[in-house]
Amino acid sequence: MRYLYHANAGDARLALEGDFHHYLFRVRRHRVAETIHLRNLDDGILYSYRIEELNKKAASLRLTQKSELAVEAKRKLHIGWCVIDPKTIEKTLPMLNEIGVEKITFIYCKRSQKDFKIDVERLEKILINSSQQCGRSKMMQLRSAASLEEFLTENPESWMLNFSTKRVDESCQNIHTVVVGPEGGFADEECGMIPAQRVVGFESALILKSESAVCAVSSKILL
Repeated sequence: MRYLYHANAGDARLALEGDFHHYLFRVRRHRVAETIHLRNLDDGILYSYRIEELNKKAASLRLTQKSELAVEAKRKLHIGWCVIDPKTIEKTLPMLNEIGVEKITFIYCKRSQKDFKIDVERLEKILINSSQQCGRSKMMQLRSAASLEEFLTENPESWMLNFSTKRVDESCQNIHTVVVGPEGGFADEECGMIPAQRVVGFESALILKSESAVCAVSSKILL
């Protein structure tokens, strides 16, 4: 664990109870007078706290130092991800977080199952745990769009990952927002919504699942 997330990191004093207390003092075995590092995943600052008091249920911390220490990808990437099974999204999300994707908008495309619901609160908990492990300093942004049309209205310069002889590698410096289809791919009418010159593909004869494709294109662009 690179740090502990706390929404109030930055306050002069903090009291840790419940899960925070259990993890730090039962699992990690921290003691009085030790220093621990916290982030709020909002401002990019790493906060150092000294453990002042500790009992069986709570701990009192005092802020001793704060450092501007942003840990993020060198480029910004927004993924428009057509909705697939939420369980698959949950398993894939930590990988995208580690790769450095800045923002994901979940899109209900023509072939997305409409009964799939995105639980943002649950996904944010997954992102917090992932960020604590990989060191990321700001929370990935999560949004939703009712259709590809709605998404493209808000993001008119989007690219599309689809079958194309134009490779991701050749255009990755120009791609800041890319749309990845659901299982079964894009519907015919959706394929024409983005100009052909902004459609890219991989140099592979293999068919990728949506979650494999979203990790692959993110890696090509950011790593």
